[in-house]
Amino acid sequence: MEEFRAVLADRVALSLVNLRQVGPRDFKTTESGAVEMKEDARKTVLRAWQKKKQEPILHPFLDERVPIGLLPHLQALLLARYLRGDLDAYPPYIQK
Repeated sequence: MEEFRAVLADRVALSLVNLRQVGPRDFKTTESGAVEMKEDARKTVLRAWQKKKQEPILHPFLDERVPIGLLPHLQALLLARYLRGDLDAYPPYIQK
């Protein structure tokens, strides 16, 4: 999963903060000291996440355009092929 953190999670989180769609006002501190995200902010994050997963990218190994949300599945398939011996090496996803 680490090979997708920057591509998926970090970009969505940083975009939401940089575009000021999520900020300090979207969090609340409970009596116990825990910090919770407010419901409206949670919906904003989920909408951005769903939109990001639909963005098409060119997969460098397969040389096909695929939705970015399918990357974990495609890489799992490639890992399975490597483990079965169908591929000489696992081709990690590296965004250019």
